[in-house]
Amino acid sequence: MISLKLKVVPGASRAGIDGWLGDRLKVRVTSAPDKGKANKELIALLSTALALPKKNLHISSGLSSRFKVVEISELEPDELNKRLPDTSQS
Repeated sequence: MISLKLKVVPGASRAGIDGWLGDRLKVRVTSAPDKGKANKELIALLSTALALPKKNLHISSGLSSRFKVVEISELEPDELNKRLPDTSQS
């Protein structure tokens, strides 16, 4: 199981994975942080980006915070890096 640290920006004009901010992956979602909508969009976005079923992704901490930890099952760490879009920042 992989623990992925995220900084989530809810209410963004467009959804996407922006890249690494230190040890956290910055992810934008268009949904507002209202009644779990942004969390659901986050899981759907990561599921699509990583080509994994949603059931393999679980928010383990930060349900009501911008700083979250998502547990990813059935994926190896090097496979995670291959599946993430090229998010290198200079």
